[in-house]
Amino acid sequence: MTPADLSLTVLHAVRRAVDDGALRVDVPSRAKIERARPGGAGEYASNIALALARPAGRSALDVAGILEERLRGVPGLRAVEITGPGFLNFTLRSDADADLVREVLAAGTAYGHGTALAGTVVRFAGVGEARAVLVVETLGRLLRSQGADVEVGADGGERVHVRPGTYDLGADADAVRWALLRAAPHDRPLDPAPLLVPHERNPLFRVKYAHSRTRRLLVNARQLGFPPEPGECDDPVLPGLLRDHPLALLSAARHRAPDRVARHLEAVADALLAFQHTVLPLGDEKPSAAHRSRLALAEAAGTVLAGGLSVLGISAPDRI
Repeated sequence: MTPADLSLTVLHAVRRAVDDGALRVDVPSRAKIERARPGGAGEYASNIALALARPAGRSALDVAGILEERLRGVPGLRAVEITGPGFLNFTLRSDADADLVREVLAAGTAYGHGTALAGTVVRFAGVGEARAVLVVETLGRLLRSQGADVEVGADGGERVHVRPGTYDLGADADAVRWALLRAAPHDRPLDPAPLLVPHERNPLFRVKYAHSRTRRLLVNARQLGFPPEPGECDDPVLPGLLRDHPLALLSAARHRAPDRVARHLEAVADALLAFQHTVLPLGDEKPSAAHRSRLALAEAAGTVLAGGLSVLGISAPDRI
């Protein structure tokens, strides 16, 4: 279950509460889902009860209790708890990681694409500055990935304000793209030169290298005679980052901020590179169910990296 799935699940609970008369409110268009904060419980949290308390004429704790009753036993959820003034906290089932990996692999590089912005028309005014052209082009892909219709060069459309800077347009195209998109539009672009150096301090190299490692792991596993097979994951970081990918894309589209995608890809790459050493058997060790599930998780991570780079217009090589 991804945060987007969890958001829909919470909205369904609100709708059921309204339908059976437990709540008298307008069902919101979205339920905000965030990572549980320190001191909270579970993996994710929502403030939906606090947002509905005033229009419902009830306390947030009352609203949270009504929703918690309708969230019990939902597939993918192990526990729903109420904390603080009325936050709903969610713990996912242990097999949720396997379902997540299956979902990523089934969707391929389109994982995270959705319809949250369906029916929205976004018009961008014509731009001429090189960085603005690139940002608008990338925002177009991001917005369309979330179901929006995009028009460029329209009179009266949104104007993309970027901070100009000096950069070598003759440098490697991927390095230039990352330099212009990794920095927030109002910040100075990065220097592309360090992005050409194959070093761990180079974030673009880490992202591309992480993707290539997932492809190599699949080849090596095939040579050892075992395939990827989604199962229970024993990595504490990577599954959560994959779940967050749809929200990263949607947030980047809503806030007109491609840099959010780049930062998310860096986090996925770093987690994958820390995890990769556990994927293949060592020495005389025989492949186990754990190795097969780790391989599937690595393949899913590579899929997310490839999809995110594609949105940014950057290549995802199988070998570096």
